[in-house]
Order: sequence, then structure tokens, then C-alpha cells
Amino acid sequence: MYKLLIVDDEPQILEGMKRTLDWASYGFHRIETSETKDDAVSKAVELLPDIAIFDVCIGTDRGYEIINRLNELRLPTKYIIMSGYSEFEYAQEAIRCGVKDYLLKPVERSKLQMVIEKIIVEDLHGTLNGMSSEDMNTDPILGIPYDQLSKLTNRILLMVKAEYAQNITLKSVAERFRMNSTYLGQLFLKEAHMKFSEYLMAYRMLQAREYILTTDEKISSIALSVGYPNLNYFYTHFQGYFGKSPSELRKKG
Repeated sequence: MYKLLIVDDEPQILEGMKRTLDWASYGFHRIETSETKDDAVSKAVELLPDIAIFDVCIGTDRGYEIINRLNELRLPTKYIIMSGYSEFEYAQEAIRCGVKDYLLKPVERSKLQMVIEKIIVEDLHGTLNGMSSEDMNTDPILGIPYDQLSKLTNRILLMVKAEYAQNITLKSVAERFRMNSTYLGQLFLKEAHMKFSEYLMAYRMLQAREYILTTDEKISSIALSVGYPNLNYFYTHFQGYFGKSPSELRKKG
């Protein structure tokens, strides 16, 4: 049985997160919430949660700063950051403090579910119906286990997860690492066996497919939400990747 801590300074967000998933079905028998830094630290030390979900901003404090404090206390907790901001600096700080994932608000149920299931299988060594630890620990695009990839490549993959809806490029990633973009691209290609741009497109396509199959959102809205302001460009990539149009996929789905 697992314990969960949710930290956000907005009470309605806390209640919403408690209702987003059927936590009990995943084995969470205790869920605590907190709205301030000091209370979050106290509850975390008392509860020793298996998973803790932090908003990036808790009043004037930063969620990743609280996580860093808890890391110093060596709590056996896996952390998730959620944020209404998509600026890279927040994602970068989240990466530095070792969070398992970075979710943009409003948090989508399917994304939260994927992250929670991955942590349960991969880090808590639990089981889910029809899922294995090997499946959850393998990148869906590369088909390579995360633990077989370098720390640098895993950080790049996390950046894509956090920033795919924005104008992220190999050059912008390289600048954040203070590396030459050509050299970084070569390192990524050598390990991932595909170019950064190809991985980014593939990840965007998988996200788009999920939205198309699980929501009634307009295709134009979905295209924008996965980083394609140009709808025609999105259609071209989608057709080329899946061999069918978004509308055809939705009809068959």
C-alpha cells in the first residue's frame, strides 16, 4: 500500500488532483495535502510518502527547492513537479533535483496516469495488470531501456516531455547545456540512433495520437497543443508518420 503527498497553494487544485485518478485502485491508502512549504516538509517527514506531487510555485517558494530540502533528508520519495509555466528554467531545476516527471497544468489525467504507473512499476517495484517493469522502463520511441541511456540523453528526453508543445530545438537545448549544438546532436544520434528533430517529431506525434483517440478536441487545437502552429505542417507530419490522416485515425478509434 502506498502513501501520496500533494502540495499546492490552491485548495481547488489539491481537491482536483485527489479526484483525477482512482488512487485506491493503485494501492494508495493514505493521501495528504499541503499548501505551504513548512507544512509540506513536516508532512513529508511524518508520512514518508512513496510519491509526492509538487506545484512549481508554493506561495513565494519553489517546489523544487522544497524537494531539494527533502532530498537532503534522504526521504525515500519519488517526486513529480506540475506547473502552469512552460519556461525551460523550471523544467531544468526539476531535472536537477531528480524529479521523475514534469507535468504542465492543467494536468491531463492520461499523462498523470502514465507517470504514476511508471513510478509504481519501475521505482516501487509494484505490478499493474498487463504491464511489466521492462515495458514501463523502456522509451516508447527509442525502444531502449532508460537505464541503458546516459544521464545526458535521459535529461534531453525529459526536456522533450516538458517542452514538446513549445518551440524547442536542438540549438536551444544545446544552449541550455552550454554545449555546441552539432556536438550534442552527434552524441544524441549515436545513442538514440535517430536525430533529435526526429525524436521530437515522433514524441509529438504520439501525443497527438493520444489526444485524437481520447478527446473530442478539434484537430487544429491538438496540432497547436503538440507544438504545431502550422496546421498543414502538422497534417503532413501526421500522415507521413502514421500513414493516415488525424480524421481517419479518430474514425477508426
